[in-house]
Amino acid sequence: MPRKKQFGVDDVMQKAMVAFWDHGYRGTSLQDLVECMGINRASLYDTFGDKYALFIETLHNYNRTFVKPLLTERIKTYSPRQAITGLFDEICSGIEKGEERNGCFIINTALELSPHDQKVSKIVNRTFSYVERNFFRKLIERGQASGEISKSVIPATTSRTLLNVLIGLRVLSRNRPEKALLNSVRDQVQALLPPGENAAIPHPALQPRRSRARRQVFPAVAHVA
Repeated sequence: MPRKKQFGVDDVMQKAMVAFWDHGYRGTSLQDLVECMGINRASLYDTFGDKYALFIETLHNYNRTFVKPLLTERIKTYSPRQAITGLFDEICSGIEKGEERNGCFIINTALELSPHDQKVSKIVNRTFSYVERNFFRKLIERGQASGEISKSVIPATTSRTLLNVLIGLRVLSRNRPEKALLNSVRDQVQALLPPGENAAIPHPALQPRRSRARRQVFPAVAHVA
């Protein structure tokens, strides 16, 4: 009979994801993974396959446990325009406080591996498409329907532009950008989403408390990543 695993698969995968997030795929050795996951090499190979297979699974895990839940939570908690502008405000504030130096796991991976790895590139592109269509575009359309966002906004074009701004911001976050640059990002997002006739008034109480244990996804969307 096969031996029962003495560890939680989800738990050790999260630890592997943090290692890859911090050091990149190439910068994380097999020994690094064994040490951070707290398992031996035989268990790693038996459970996940090789280092590459584990890395691919951590990308899927990042989308399942960070990107989709974070965006879903924002959609449920805030009005459409507040959900979008608040996301950028929170990331910029985190950068100003020095909390976002590791960037986003998916975007880091895109920069490191996507040009040379078709499988990774497909995962990255699916993530970008999800954020663009199921967060930005969906919220713009809802905001226009409720009158919070101006009818002059073109949802498809603006959602793609917001995705590009988000990707650029997450890249900038690794290099301690100046506050003036971050403010220009905030201003650009506001300009891309002119308020409609029923625009919601921002309320300080709507700003969620950030947990240091949860890195901002792009998402950071956190780590997180």
